[in-house]
Amino acid sequence: MSETQRSGRRRGFTTRQLHDGAGAGGWPNARALPIYASAGFTFADFDEAEHRFGPEADGYSYSRVGNPTVDAVERRIAALEGGTDAILLGSGQAAVSVALLSLLGTGDHLVISPSIYEGSRGLFTENFARLGIETTEVVEPLDAASWAASFRPNTRAVFVESIPNPRNDLTDLRLVADVAHAHGIPLVVDNTFATPYLLRPIEHGADIVVHSASKFLSGHGTVLGGVIVDGGVFDWDANTDRYPHLLESAPGRTRFGGFARNSVAMRLGPTPSPFNAFLLDQGIETLSLRVQRQSDNALALATWLEGRPEVSSVDYSGLPGNAYHRLAETYLPHGQGAVFSFTLRGGRAAARTVIDAVDLFTRMTNLGDVRSLIIHPTSTTHVQRTPEQLAAAGITDGLIRVSVGIEDVDDLIDDLGQAFARLEREQPNAHVAGAEPTPLSLEEVAA
Repeated sequence: MSETQRSGRRRGFTTRQLHDGAGAGGWPNARALPIYASAGFTFADFDEAEHRFGPEADGYSYSRVGNPTVDAVERRIAALEGGTDAILLGSGQAAVSVALLSLLGTGDHLVISPSIYEGSRGLFTENFARLGIETTEVVEPLDAASWAASFRPNTRAVFVESIPNPRNDLTDLRLVADVAHAHGIPLVVDNTFATPYLLRPIEHGADIVVHSASKFLSGHGTVLGGVIVDGGVFDWDANTDRYPHLLESAPGRTRFGGFARNSVAMRLGPTPSPFNAFLLDQGIETLSLRVQRQSDNALALATWLEGRPEVSSVDYSGLPGNAYHRLAETYLPHGQGAVFSFTLRGGRAAARTVIDAVDLFTRMTNLGDVRSLIIHPTSTTHVQRTPEQLAAAGITDGLIRVSVGIEDVDDLIDDLGQAFARLEREQPNAHVAGAEPTPLSLEEVAA
């Protein structure tokens, strides 16, 4: 289905999340996406079988290669992100792995932002290192010169997150894209936290977008999935010396997408099930409604937390005093997402009390659920990092990360309020003990 109406006006995002990509599988008369729970697909005759494996292959042969349910979800996500191709995979980690292994090989170099998901960091610094791929973390991510200084002759990819986990220290996508493109290198953006509803990185210079679809795209916390979106804008033909393998790749909707799908994903095999694809599609249909409510709730909750004496700082770019608020106005004008962190003056002991005291927030490491979630990073998600690495990232023992859901925000405030009341009873000096430094201004961050 076209994303424009007959009048020529572009359809709104919520309309497109319901209708874009629908019917791509050719199912007759079905309003909802059917689940094609079949490992393989039959061939009418010898010639059709030969065609499905030939250079101009289309149709379906085996679900690891392509499946009608999966295909429909891929087309919908590509349309929402403004890309030309998408590849649905079994998890967000699979999406990151396949995207970058489609660009990188032994002897190559990857440049990354210092604020990324710990699973991605471990993949790059440990697993990729075993394959002979080096990784450099940029020192000053808001400084173009710092990015440029990180590039080498063998650099082949740049990787950032649009809304980094867990401190909301936003990436200036256009700045990074301009530096990467000046060196003939594609920019890969993990857009999990923003979703295409709040931010479409391809419109700001990104070349490839990845998601953990387990989070906001699905929204209900019941499914794992990941997706790669090819923006179709990077000029691979002008960079044949860096990416000769893409010019020799099997056919696909795009040059990068064809190689990623047929030469990496198909061979490594992180295939999503048709049932998971169906559940993901159900979630996408309400994406804008959920994410807008979650962003509104997050801003209200962050504003309330900012006024609490127990809290030394709130890392949410939607707050006017936040160091990244000006970037948020540029890249996230309709909402700043649902995941942020706040730091308690009482340190680890205060964090333990608050997390144990909540009733409505769920204690778990997942994100993007319709339910509000809470976690203590230094004892869970970031436990493998050294004290020096944690300090450099601004992640202290008093820091708590929340993923805000769609509940009534007054109930979320009441839940944290009663947790703070328990903190006051058990640790009367928690509002002054272990006070954290004042958050840096944007000018200080960039300095």
